[in-house]
Amino acid sequence: MIAKFVRSSAVARAAVIGLAIGVFALASLAAVSIATNARTTTEIRHNSQISDRWSSLDLHISVETEALNDFMVAKKFGKDVLDSAMRSAEPDLAWQIRNGDPADVQNALLVADSYGAFTQTLTELRRTGTDRVRTENLAGQAALGASMVRKSANANISRHRLAMDQYLAEADRFNQKLTLAAAVVCGIDFLLLVLCATVLLTHQRRIEGQAVESRYRALHDELTGLANRALLGDAITRTLWAAGRQDEAVGLLLLDLNKFKEVNDTLGHHAGDLLLQEVAARLTGAVRAGDTVARLGGDEFAVLMPRIQSPEHCSEIARRLLDALEGPADLEGVTVDISGSIGAAVFPLHSSTGTELLQHADIAMYTAKRNRLGIAVYDPEADRHNSRELGLIGELRQAIDEDELVLFYQPKVATGTGRTAGVEALIRWEHPSRGLLMPGAFIPQAEENEIIVPLTDRVLAMALDQHRRWRDGGTVLPVAVNVPTVCLLDEAFADRVGAALEVAGVAPEALTLEITETSIITDPVRASTVLNRLRGMGIRLSVDDFGTGYSSMSYLQSMPLHELKIDRSFIGTVTGSPGGTAIVRAVLELARALDLEVVAEGVEDEATLVLLGEMGCAYAQGYHISRPVRPGDLIDWLSVRRTGKDLEPVVR
Repeated sequence: MIAKFVRSSAVARAAVIGLAIGVFALASLAAVSIATNARTTTEIRHNSQISDRWSSLDLHISVETEALNDFMVAKKFGKDVLDSAMRSAEPDLAWQIRNGDPADVQNALLVADSYGAFTQTLTELRRTGTDRVRTENLAGQAALGASMVRKSANANISRHRLAMDQYLAEADRFNQKLTLAAAVVCGIDFLLLVLCATVLLTHQRRIEGQAVESRYRALHDELTGLANRALLGDAITRTLWAAGRQDEAVGLLLLDLNKFKEVNDTLGHHAGDLLLQEVAARLTGAVRAGDTVARLGGDEFAVLMPRIQSPEHCSEIARRLLDALEGPADLEGVTVDISGSIGAAVFPLHSSTGTELLQHADIAMYTAKRNRLGIAVYDPEADRHNSRELGLIGELRQAIDEDELVLFYQPKVATGTGRTAGVEALIRWEHPSRGLLMPGAFIPQAEENEIIVPLTDRVLAMALDQHRRWRDGGTVLPVAVNVPTVCLLDEAFADRVGAALEVAGVAPEALTLEITETSIITDPVRASTVLNRLRGMGIRLSVDDFGTGYSSMSYLQSMPLHELKIDRSFIGTVTGSPGGTAIVRAVLELARALDLEVVAEGVEDEATLVLLGEMGCAYAQGYHISRPVRPGDLIDWLSVRRTGKDLEPVVR
């Protein structure tokens, strides 16, 4: 309670204001004391001057009286003395009249009258001749006048002494009160000073605590409490320095969770936070003593491991961590499966600096994720993320803006009649310096960096524009465009497709969107919502590379599909393997049961094409029919087929 009171900002302000008032009060008391002392000094000096003048008056009267006595004893010799002594008190009386207090002025005027009579008597006495009786009478009269003047002077001296005593007594009492007030104010100021010091120390401790907390927050992840990227960087620098001195190896693991974005998108960010906290707890519990676990951001974690014996040892620890990580997790009633991909790099075998160690572990992690390896150790020979590859994404963004992308088209034909039923748009990149790049050279990187979304939008717009041009030229060819998983999880994707159709002036029925099995099972609910919207718009939907994924029959049945495309790996064995033939027949039966059309991909020879037609596969696509070609070459190909076989494109 007391600590809370002291920490209160109102108390701090009150203490400072009170101390300021106290200091002002002390200064005021000091000023009053100085003024009082000055006034007392002035009063004492003035009273002393008045008293001195009255004393001087008394002295001069005494001198004149003595001169009178000398004159009475010996007139001949005392006459000069009396002349010199006469009127000696007049300057004192004049000063009193000019500078004295009102009472002194009044008394001085009265004394001046008496002194004037005294002086007049002395003057007459000096002029008296031999009349002894008159001389003695005048002398007595003068002595009486002198006595009266001296008594008045002494009375005024006594009056001023008494007044001075009273004034000093009052000044002393005032000084005592002033001293008491100063003591009280000093006491209060001391208490306020103690309070201010306490408040200051309390605030200083709080600021120091906040500084420690701020430093902790600056170096730790707020959600999980793990070290963050900055602290990991410091730890890597220190660990590599120590390892270099002791000739030891250091391992670094980078872990990226699988399908974390789907958890966030499906269950919300709160569930994602709970998942990250669970991952942090599992990693922390599985590492060795002395290892550093850090969260780099998003769903990326790192483990710094000193004293690594070999890359195999590093891989063994990574496997142990992955085993501890993987498994179901309960997120407030919802069970999700945790899995991840780990990349490992070892200092000094793979990297000579901390920056390189992080970069190479990151490269290994993406290798593990892309190839679904679980764990991958950095391999310089297989490093696809050199400076040329890392710059590819930036160049791809530029390529989208500057129309460096081109579409090739591969026709799809009816197996029974050979008629062209449509085309599939396949992306190529006419790189300014590297020439024509196939999709495998940049699509994986685009998917990893989510540039795949604007890339897909661009391909869709180009394909629809080309369809319109063909249509305006008299050739109507339905066009198919491949759609990545991320688009099916984007509720705005259907709106973008509708806008692209409207801009190009193309009917929805002329567009087929090809999706993969993986995109269906990633988030079936959300994918179904997007697919239903697309089908409701009149757009055809096809499952590409069917048979290579892990789609559930229930998902396949519930999705609003029109078409299945059997993967080329099955079509390539249909003529030479009973197993391949059986798989294709099974897919065809499944498609007929679900009322789906079937397209066979990867038809490489006439025998395969004929067998597929006999098995009831409606459509085929492959190099035997036509390689992917540019739009102009496709028109030439269609012209040759029309001339040779009198076949027309099929419009559905």
